[in-house]
Amino acid sequence: MGKLFGTDGIRGVIGENLTADLAFRVGQAIATVLTEEIGHAPTVTIGKDTRISADMLEAALMAGILSIGGCVKPLGTIPTPGVAYLTVQEKADAGIVISASHNPYEHNGIKVFNDRGYKLPDALEQRIEEKILSDEAMPEKKGGEIGRRMHGMKQFKRDYIHHLASSIDTDLEGMRILVDCACGAASATAPGLFGLLNAHTEFIFTEPDGVNINDHCGSTHMEVLQQKVVEGHYDIGIAFDGDADRCLMVDETGALIDGDKVLAVVGLYWKEQGLLKNNAIVATVMSNLGLHEFCRKHGIDLICTAVGDRNVLESMLEHDYVVGGEQSGHTIFRKYATTGDGELTALQFLQIMEYSGKKASELAGLCPQYPQVLKNVEIPNQNGVKERIMSSLVLKNAIEKQEATFAGEGRLLIRPSGTEPLIRVMVEAKNSEEAENVADRFIALVKSL
Repeated sequence: MGKLFGTDGIRGVIGENLTADLAFRVGQAIATVLTEEIGHAPTVTIGKDTRISADMLEAALMAGILSIGGCVKPLGTIPTPGVAYLTVQEKADAGIVISASHNPYEHNGIKVFNDRGYKLPDALEQRIEEKILSDEAMPEKKGGEIGRRMHGMKQFKRDYIHHLASSIDTDLEGMRILVDCACGAASATAPGLFGLLNAHTEFIFTEPDGVNINDHCGSTHMEVLQQKVVEGHYDIGIAFDGDADRCLMVDETGALIDGDKVLAVVGLYWKEQGLLKNNAIVATVMSNLGLHEFCRKHGIDLICTAVGDRNVLESMLEHDYVVGGEQSGHTIFRKYATTGDGELTALQFLQIMEYSGKKASELAGLCPQYPQVLKNVEIPNQNGVKERIMSSLVLKNAIEKQEATFAGEGRLLIRPSGTEPLIRVMVEAKNSEEAENVADRFIALVKSL
């Protein structure tokens, strides 16, 4: 990782380490590097979620790009995967997303896609970062060479919605669905998308005010959705995060359906239909042992990567796998998308429910789940602290001792967050009490280092 670009673009707290001045320079650097790459001024799409800071960052990024001679196609409020899709459809040279995903409103971020809808290669990010951090002025244009802002925002959004709807060939008639839009980007697309289907769909958390994104709602706060699904006798509940690239679900009993269970349901159905290319699904090291057990039972190869949807996608592209994702709800369907797409994930799961005639609980229940504890340890937000802790021999030896104790019937994973000053401790064990005890012991150890 560089000084600015982390595992998911540039992230920060507005007014502290993410400012309008920085965004302006980021826009200039992106346009400058792209011009060097393609030999002419670029066209860039820009989409955003509903944070109060999004308009400010959008204006600054646009000004930076236009000052270098690039043109901008603003997409307005739209999910992150919508930007990836429309960047390709509109033959733009790059796409920018202004979002901090599932984080609170005071956070925001800048993520860049290339002209094929994939995250920028590390080498290109590094060149952009070097220009941002350099004291050298970038080649601003004058007069008629300044870039232009293009129009068509409403049509762009309609195109994305129709693309999603075309990914299934059933109308879900008779199904009762409750959707939590997290007061985020899905508020701008989910009502229109589900309005094209014949399911009875109702929505909650669809009135963003700039500061209520992810606030006790969405895929990081499932409690309200779980309660309302049971009380309202819905067949399923669907929750997105702030930029709608994640999707978690709730079955008719109120039980959580996480990304692992989504992968299991999709993987098995696609295998039965002859659609699971190379007989594999891609997950990460965070995936529950239950998913491993499920895949062994059904003869599916489970490929595990390091945490991060970028790592999942790289494995999918390298080995020509068609579905992959993370326990947190990022699920990638390569036939339809170049990145995780929450609304697309929901549609694929709903279609399997419709075709199978089974309840959500029956489908998700096929994949067992070991008790899992995931806790965060806050650490000083200083360079080198995460690295020092993670390289500790004391920690390494303690992990090896615990893994030997588990003897294959439990799991311990300790990793640094790529976007926050946290170290994450994840434990799976035969029972919840054992998992809690092991997690607490390693949290205390991390804090002592």
